[in-house]
Amino acid sequence: MERCERLVLIGSTGRNSGKTFLAERMIGRLAGSPVTALKVTGIEKRDGPCPRGGQGCGACSISGDFCLDEELTADGTKDTSRLLAAGAKRVFWLRCLRSALDRGFAAFLEAAEKTGPIICESNSLREAVCPAFFIMLCDSDGKGIKPSAKKVAGKADFILQSPISAEDIEDLLKALSKRGFAFTKSR
Repeated sequence: MERCERLVLIGSTGRNSGKTFLAERMIGRLAGSPVTALKVTGIEKRDGPCPRGGQGCGACSISGDFCLDEELTADGTKDTSRLLAAGAKRVFWLRCLRSALDRGFAAFLEAAEKTGPIICESNSLREAVCPAFFIMLCDSDGKGIKPSAKKVAGKADFILQSPISAEDIEDLLKALSKRGFAFTKSR
């Protein structure tokens, strides 16, 4: 399993638990070097069921083992555009077969900035990459835990209960600072 010392991975037990909100806050406070952001959608098999259930929007239909797209618009209409608007220098969306996560991540690293932190939203990437820090958001809606979260929850370095408070973010940033990530003061 590849180790990536500049990767902070944000996973969650459920949808809409605050991954993008947390990533935006972290990006806005990271100091000193350009931030690259990544959103990963793990796909079980080509032309398989949508990871979100139902027929989905077609975004998970990929012709190869993975598809890497760069977000160029900071209009806030998608999670990736929100990360760009938050201050990330570059933002990517990796749609990838779970069996090819290592290759998809390698392709991302080739395209990404060569220095600076990487903030990534994904549970499934934790199965292929060992990040510097792995955060798990626990959704309090009681709807159950996503299968991808069940596989990796025990590997979390830091657990946050959703909804996330300002105090939670400060505690997290202190923990990340101990691992060498530099953050600016809250405004």
